Amino acid sequence: MFQYLSQSPIFAQIVLLRQHQRHVSHPPACIIGFFDTCLAIMRLVVQGSSLQADHLEKIRALCGNPKPFIPITPQAFYLPAQQTLPVEVASYAQQQNLDCTLVKDAHTLQHFGLAVMDMDSTLINIECIDEIADMYNLKPQVAAITESAMRGEIEFAESLRQRVALLKGLDESALHRVVDERLQLNPGAHDWITACKKNGIKTMLVSGGFDFFAERVQALLGLDYAQANSLEIIDGKLTGRILGNIVDAQAKADFLISLRDELGLAASQTVAIGDGANDLKMMAVAACGVAYHAKPIVQSQASYALNHSGLDGITHLFSFNQ
Repeated sequence: MFQYLSQSPIFAQIVLLRQHQRHVSHPPACIIGFFDTCLAIMRLVVQGSSLQADHLEKIRALCGNPKPFIPITPQAFYLPAQQTLPVEVASYAQQQNLDCTLVKDAHTLQHFGLAVMDMDSTLINIECIDEIADMYNLKPQVAAITESAMRGEIEFAESLRQRVALLKGLDESALHRVVDERLQLNPGAHDWITACKKNGIKTMLVSGGFDFFAERVQALLGLDYAQANSLEIIDGKLTGRILGNIVDAQAKADFLISLRDELGLAASQTVAIGDGANDLKMMAVAACGVAYHAKPIVQSQASYALNHSGLDGITHLFSFNQ
């Protein structure tokens, strides 16, 4: 079928348009949609810190693909024109602690215009509210609610109200201590954001956490936009309340859509990245969702999942020159 299409005049025109697209920062939405429909060709991206040449040969043999792997970095390669991910390949990759992902050829750094990301346990290594609670020996109670919400067992807004209420009376200095003592960027965060900037991709952090931390992460990474909840603080003490509307799953999706439209981008030019159930709605309105070291419910619904790589693994997923 592909051989027949490759000989047709319309296919030749599509390929020429695709080549032209690389030189256009934001192609018309109708053309982008046409590309995505007509060129649903895939590549297999394999990556991981333990990746070796024999891993690639084994995977290529299991795929039955005669084409060679093409290097992205020493720890990331892709196999072109691979339309399926055999169960044997997925199992082998898991055993070897490798991320093995089928990626649409249309999904490239040059194609995207907006990346929207969760903060806690995605861009950074902690759940901030759990660490605030830990300063005052409340972490078990708060963490239990956090985990339940991440699994989608409790409605997020209600879970947040319950957790913040437990913090009533805590000193504002606890927030500063979390930043100074515990908050770290996840591996590869700088590399991923650098790749976005290099390719003209706008970046937005949207968090069900708190703006006290989101603003600091925004500054650390040089993100273009940040949205998060505001803790009410009076006389240096947390009141146990949140100011304004809660940034929940729907709000995250709405922020993505609003900024996408403001930037004049097509839906197909957006990518959303997260790890919890609260990120599923924004993933659903993006062209693709990346589950980063995520809960099973998120991995099952995301376009792509990374379990062994850092955030630079997202760069590798989308590094492809047609």
